[in-house]
Amino acid sequence: MDMDSASSVVLQALTQATSQDTAVLKPAEEQLRQWETQPGFYSVLLNIFNNHMLDVNVRWLAVLYFKNGIDRYWRRVAPHALSEEEKTSLRAGLITNFNEPVNQIATQIAVLIAKVARLDCPRQWPELIPILLESVKGQDGLQQHRALLTFYHVTKTLASKRLAQDRRLFQDLASGIYSFACSLWSHHTDCFLQQIYARDEATALSSLERTLLSLKVLRKLTVHGFQEPQQNMEVMGFLNAVFERLKQFLECCRQVGPDSTCREKLEKTIILYTKVLLDFLEYHPCAFIPLIQRSLEFAVSYVFTPAGEGVTFERFIVQCMNLIKMIVKNDAYKPAKNIDDSKPESLEAHKIKTAFFTHPTLTEIGRRLVSHYFLLTEEELTMWEEDPESFAVEETGGDSWKYSLRPCTEVLFLDIFHNYSQTLTPVLLDMVQNLQVYNAVGLAAYELFDNVDFDQWFKNQLLGELQVSHHRYKLIRRRVIWLIGQWISVKFKSDLRPLLYEVILSLMQDPDLVVRQLFFFRTEQFLPYLESIFGLLFQLLQQVTECDTKMQVLHVISCVIERVNIQIRPYVGCLVQYLPLLWKQSEEHNMLRCAILTTLIHLVQGLGAESKNLYPFLLPVIQLSTDVSQPPHVYLLEDGLELWLVTLENSPAVTPELLRIFQNMSALLELSSENVRTCFQIVNAYIYLSATEFLQSYAESLCRTFCDLLKDITNEGQVQVLKVVEIALKVSPILGAHMFQPLLPAVFRGIVDGERYPVVMSTYLGIMGRVLLQNSSFFFSLLTQMASESSQEMDQLLGSVIEMWVDRMDNITQPERRKLSSLALLSLLPSDNSVIQDKFCGIINICLEALHDVMTEDPETGTFKDCMLMSHFEEPKLSDDEEPPTEQDKRKKLLALEDPVHSVSLQQFVYEKLKAQQALMGDQGFGVLMETVDTELVSQLQEFLQGL
Repeated sequence: MDMDSASSVVLQALTQATSQDTAVLKPAEEQLRQWETQPGFYSVLLNIFNNHMLDVNVRWLAVLYFKNGIDRYWRRVAPHALSEEEKTSLRAGLITNFNEPVNQIATQIAVLIAKVARLDCPRQWPELIPILLESVKGQDGLQQHRALLTFYHVTKTLASKRLAQDRRLFQDLASGIYSFACSLWSHHTDCFLQQIYARDEATALSSLERTLLSLKVLRKLTVHGFQEPQQNMEVMGFLNAVFERLKQFLECCRQVGPDSTCREKLEKTIILYTKVLLDFLEYHPCAFIPLIQRSLEFAVSYVFTPAGEGVTFERFIVQCMNLIKMIVKNDAYKPAKNIDDSKPESLEAHKIKTAFFTHPTLTEIGRRLVSHYFLLTEEELTMWEEDPESFAVEETGGDSWKYSLRPCTEVLFLDIFHNYSQTLTPVLLDMVQNLQVYNAVGLAAYELFDNVDFDQWFKNQLLGELQVSHHRYKLIRRRVIWLIGQWISVKFKSDLRPLLYEVILSLMQDPDLVVRQLFFFRTEQFLPYLESIFGLLFQLLQQVTECDTKMQVLHVISCVIERVNIQIRPYVGCLVQYLPLLWKQSEEHNMLRCAILTTLIHLVQGLGAESKNLYPFLLPVIQLSTDVSQPPHVYLLEDGLELWLVTLENSPAVTPELLRIFQNMSALLELSSENVRTCFQIVNAYIYLSATEFLQSYAESLCRTFCDLLKDITNEGQVQVLKVVEIALKVSPILGAHMFQPLLPAVFRGIVDGERYPVVMSTYLGIMGRVLLQNSSFFFSLLTQMASESSQEMDQLLGSVIEMWVDRMDNITQPERRKLSSLALLSLLPSDNSVIQDKFCGIINICLEALHDVMTEDPETGTFKDCMLMSHFEEPKLSDDEEPPTEQDKRKKLLALEDPVHSVSLQQFVYEKLKAQQALMGDQGFGVLMETVDTELVSQLQEFLQGL
């Protein structure tokens, strides 16, 4: 790209790309996309965004295109990679001056330089850091700020690299520039404090910006720049200085007041100081031990004593609480159960904590947490009154304890109470008597198990409070029902539950989700209330608007359906009609869709065969959730697969649409993810559901996938693949063998070679047992094929198979497979084949082992009976807590009735085969054959066969 001619056309395209008119915008964007891979394009962009005379929007766009180009084309191995000559020129151009007048563009340029530094610094760009340091020292205010901004982004990016070599390079950088970074931070901090005390806020704001940037640099260097930071005096000196600086900056908050122009940036800087301590504690807990005492003194002083009044603000209090929590909870600070096994550092840290957390200190912390921080503010009370749904979501948000005061308070309370329960339990019980502190007692339910008679409290006081209907008592009712929700799984008598269900019915008129934890119910006690409560839950699901709230209601609905199972069927009509609408509305909310999938899983299980009526909605949901080409699958796949499986297990018959979904499976198996086990269960479910249609449609592609998988898969994975083949042979011996024929030679070879992994060998023998017993013509054609491939005689190879089968019988642990092996080997009789007669003793040995496994003696008659025989199918009688059989369970039972393992008496089969062999050989020949069997075994055999 010729620079002179290109500059004007690129500038014109960028200008058009900033247009609001799509007719102008789209062609310009397409043109710029085509130029992305042209040599010289990024040099033109550099000239454009460095030209301060051009339009800001055009320059901004030039920076963005340059930044995107780094991600795509800067690496040497990238397609259309930039040449080394152009990259050298670009690196030089990026650091010629730090005088960008527009803040937003300056930030983007700093990020852009950091991206290049991540790839090239220090090897290809050794001059970057020296030039930045030199520019930071300059007297020009703008240049100094922009260089410092870039210095921060470069440091941040280099610190984020995690390869060992990159970490060593960053540590080398940190040791070389740490002193300078400390002096820079100290200088700007002193300047700010002087200016703020002189009430020169305009100048102070500029110094504060530089203080903030230099502190950000120091944070990255301190946390990530030293392998053993405790051995570096400058690092520990800086960390100790943090406490004094924090006090100074907090006093500045008092001085400047809430409306000062500096206030927002001042609070940001204070929070950044606390982040330095928290990060250092997280990454270097042992190095932090000398700072434990000061940290606790500082945090407790500002959060739990009058020292913090007038200077603290919510985010700072949260950070201090997090600091206390991380010290209290840190595993590195806890001695081992056996003190002699403890590390010296752990003992030292424990000693410091024990000395600090005295009885008076813990009492004051506990009382202040409960009586001050647990109290709802006027704003929270109003919110809970006006919008209980949003309040519930705010209270229970994921990581909210890290950032919001109320959740953070509760987490700190739990951690301190758990670690110091002996001291705090009497304090809390005393407060319960005087204040009825429901929040604290709910949070500490497990710790207070032995100290609170909750059943009496519920009957004597809490039940009455739930029944007060005055509208001003609403908040108390909500807190009480939440408290019961905390205790019901800990300690709550069964005979009190009906009383509670009655109260819940009246409370559920209120669209507040405090009832969501109350469903630790006993099914038989809950059934009289099922229709009413389920109806109210459905109304609640329709009324609420918050995504998180709908998820919580769906969770309760799922729990109810799961517990009552088929007894939910009369009441789900409205829910079934509503879920498709909710699914459509939740297109942008994948986590809500996950909750819908979970509800559908329990709904299908509850509906059983009736779930086929859901297929018009259900099958497209499964299709989308398990299609790896669709972006939502990242969130929906695990639940989608589970729904697919239960749908198959409960399906009364296959449908074309249900069969068509299997097209998604090939890509899923290739992923080899943690969901692969569920994928194999789905394959098996299809075989049980409709082996003929399924195998004819998909066995060929499935076989190809399996062949590829078996080349690079664990032993456990091999077993999963082989079980599919085994089930196919069990359900349809002829079709199964035909469809999975390409896999069977490997099974045959595995047996002959004596596969060493017992579970794999057991599965091999299970597969070959099915083939030999139920499709003998296929077995002998396979034997012919394998003999030809290995240049062996058929009889010789058959002998090897039988010998290995007998030798590895102990690998088979399942009684069904052991019986199958004996039936399969017996099916070779009668035979005049010398090899089979030569292995007769081994075959009899296997048969006796199986007879010992399956034969039970009738104590009255003294006769033996095969305990695996099944003559008819009975619907089992179930208790209330037992789940009814799925359609797949019924299919398996019906299949078992036809399975030789369950339909053929092993005792009778052995008798008939031996009689046939005797008839073939004559009494004398058969007698000679029986002499090859150990006399003790013959005696046991006769005992089993007596009476036949």
